[in-house]
Amino acid sequence: MSEERWQEVREKGSVLGILLVAAVARLLGRRAAGLLVRVVAAWYALLHPRVRGASRGYLRRLGAPARLRDVLHHVSTFAQVTTDRLFLVRGDVGRFRFSREGEEILVGLRDRRQGALLLLAHLGSFEVLRALSVDRSLPVSVLGYFENARRLNGVLRRVAPGVDARLIPIRPDDPSFVFEVEDRIRAGEMVGTMGDRVGFDGKSTAAPFLGAWARFPTGPYLLAAALRCPVYLAFGLFRAPDRYHLVCEPFAESVVLPRGPGREAALGDLAARYARRLEHHCRSYPDNWFNFYDFWSAA
Repeated sequence: MSEERWQEVREKGSVLGILLVAAVARLLGRRAAGLLVRVVAAWYALLHPRVRGASRGYLRRLGAPARLRDVLHHVSTFAQVTTDRLFLVRGDVGRFRFSREGEEILVGLRDRRQGALLLLAHLGSFEVLRALSVDRSLPVSVLGYFENARRLNGVLRRVAPGVDARLIPIRPDDPSFVFEVEDRIRAGEMVGTMGDRVGFDGKSTAAPFLGAWARFPTGPYLLAAALRCPVYLAFGLFRAPDRYHLVCEPFAESVVLPRGPGREAALGDLAARYARRLEHHCRSYPDNWFNFYDFWSAA
């Protein structure tokens, strides 16, 4: 498979199709919507060989079966988690069972008004973190590039018009979003950002992940060093049929990067630590990894 930037992987399906799923979810509930998206997921996987190839490659690196039915299950899990966002963004959390590990970390940050960076991943659902942050009055925003999912995000805005309030969009041609991140962290808030996809700036380092080298972004660590804020890991892990497990872990009380040749080595060490924890959770929740492109091609 040739090298492919994740920003180039556009969402499949039409606005009409997404609206149909949203309508079924609203009128008939989560179970009916889940049946519909399983059919959609099967179509998606069968008609897109790159999706099948990416899923198979990931599952094989885990040492898991990578038959067609395993790929279909993997993609169906992604579809279910995506559909669940329709409920989570409007605060309809009663449909789910939640467990929490390390929630006291987030509560402590809130109570101390301590700003922090939360390292997320395309593993499970970051929407769980946002939904539970509202439920627990935790000031959490999410920094990310959302342009490659404009159709879905447009539907989410229809379902919950205030959904953008806690999103900080990355604008490749306008770095001013960094000041918005700084303002929120200085105000004692938490900002989540993905630690598993290299951004438009290309700043990255290689780290071992699932038995091979892969590239991870260095932007989060550079940002944490500049803002002198602590860093934590946070994942919203899905277990069928309706359970989400929110995990928050300490990562770095501070990020201090040396100048000179040691800087790249320090960034590599941070990325490797992140990759080890990500691998741990991938092995615990193997169907939750949602990077459907050749993640290892650019290493």
